[in-house]
Amino acid sequence: MAAVVLDSSIRCPACGHRKEETMPTDACVWFFECEHCKTVLRPKAGDCCVYCSYGTNRCPPMQQPGSCCA
Repeated sequence: MAAVVLDSSIRCPACGHRKEETMPTDACVWFFECEHCKTVLRPKAGDCCVYCSYGTNRCPPMQQPGSCCA
C-alpha cells in the first residue's frame, strides 16, 4: 500500500494562484479562500473536498482504499 501524501498545491481557478498546503487527516475541507483574489473555493460536484477538486493530491481519506470523506 502506498504512503498517504499530506502535501498538496491548491490552484485557484479564478486567478491561477497556487498555495502549498498540508491537508488534515481527519476532516474534509469544504471551503478554501484564495489568499490572492479572495475567491472562496468549494468542491466541484462529485468531489468531497477542495483538495480533491483543486489540489495536486487528493485528500488523505480518498487516497486510502475503501475510504471516503462524508
